[in-house]
Amino acid sequence: QVQLVESGGGLVQAGGSLRLSCVVSGNIFSVDTMTWHRQAPGKQRELVASISRSGSTSYTDSVLGRFTISRDNAKNTVNLQMNSLKPEDTAVYRCNAQVVIAPRSDLANYWGQGTQVTVSS
Repeated sequence: QVQLVESGGGLVQAGGSLRLSCVVSGNIFSVDTMTWHRQAPGKQRELVASISRSGSTSYTDSVLGRFTISRDNAKNTVNLQMNSLKPEDTAVYRCNAQVVIAPRSDLANYWGQGTQVTVSS
């Protein structure tokens, strides 16, 4: 069984910062790409940031220069540092990890339960 547990969400004023973390635990052989997604009420889920196992990153345009994704492969953890937060960043943020549970097994996607980020104006 693989579990992803997020932490670090909360309420912050516009211009403030939050740091989200997601820990992958359980029956893991390796963790490949890790991503953060968000979904605001009434909107579709959006891919916010992605990081490969080697550390290559990508971001959606709206968070470029404000958010930074990082990971610790030894701890199977991915973080999202969010600075200069805006009210439009308000959403439930969920992490996703592509996990291999045994040698020669396929990648499988796993999701965390989500953490609420609310940015007040």
